[in-house]
Amino acid sequence: MSGDSVSSSERRSFLTRLNAGLASLLSISGVAMAQSNSPAAARWEPARHDKDDWLDKPASKHRLVFDTTSFNGAGDALLFANNFIRTQKADYGLEAGDLAVVIILRHRSTSLAYHDRMWAKYGAPLAARSKFEDPKTKEAPKVNLYNAAGYGELTPNRGTTLDALAKLGVQFAACSSSTRAFSSAIAAATGGNAEAIFSELTGNLVNNARMVPAGIIALNRAQERGYALASCAG
Repeated sequence: MSGDSVSSSERRSFLTRLNAGLASLLSISGVAMAQSNSPAAARWEPARHDKDDWLDKPASKHRLVFDTTSFNGAGDALLFANNFIRTQKADYGLEAGDLAVVIILRHRSTSLAYHDRMWAKYGAPLAARSKFEDPKTKEAPKVNLYNAAGYGELTPNRGTTLDALAKLGVQFAACSSSTRAFSSAIAAATGGNAEAIFSELTGNLVNNARMVPAGIIALNRAQERGYALASCAG
């Protein structure tokens, strides 16, 4: 009798544990199924703004943006942009039209977006704020040095000019925020009106250059639209 009683007790204990295990498995399975049937978390996408649509080039196969903040950095960007385009053709058979290349001119490099006319008129205050000089004369430049011939190894761009890259489709983004700072500096140095000077500078940009609200914003928007970043701090 006692052996039968023990055996019956053990059977009941086993069945109790089995039922508890099955209930636990069913509970876990239910959670897993609920999770698998729930909609996937929405992928974050950046907001799009019409004023940034100039960055889009639907036919482009590769996109590259250069960020520059100084005279030397901008010169490096011109040189590297030329290398990027030239090598794509030589090694990949791609034309300049297959590429989307943007060079951002902000902070101290912003003045390099201004046409020779502005350098002839405001060279001294522009150079003072930009922190560079003409390597030949050791004085403030009278022209935009990155559109000038005859400098060769004296400047980081090594003869690759803004105009030459513009002809290949490279775009230049000039910082509006920095341009206002340049306008104020010029006004202080010449006794002029900062707002009038701002209008003058923004109306005299090099080929394929455009004003953007801020260079750092253009940098952000370019990366959000698929541009790889090359930093040329200088």
